[in-house]
Amino acid sequence: MSVLVWILYDIVDDKARTKVAKACKKYGLIRVQKSVFLGKLESNRFDELGEKCLSLIDEDTDSLYLFPFCQEDFRRVKVLGQGFDRKLVNDEILAKFF
Repeated sequence: MSVLVWILYDIVDDKARTKVAKACKKYGLIRVQKSVFLGKLESNRFDELGEKCLSLIDEDTDSLYLFPFCQEDFRRVKVLGQGFDRKLVNDEILAKFF
């Protein structure tokens, strides 16, 4: 079963931040802000990506959030203001999720 996933992070080290972004992309997530990814993952892949990210960050200085959403909850998400970085996200990508 797949779940919709938001990943948000604040990572101090450039190399670690780049590795986390590459991991998110490898798992098929789409960057929607500089430090925010969105996508669908199989449930077991959600936990796998969480473990991968944990191995890349410094728990003393960094923050990383993985938010799973069911489709019903995701439809209730409100995007206010600019919402997404339009250099990264176009309407075709948004249509996959909203």
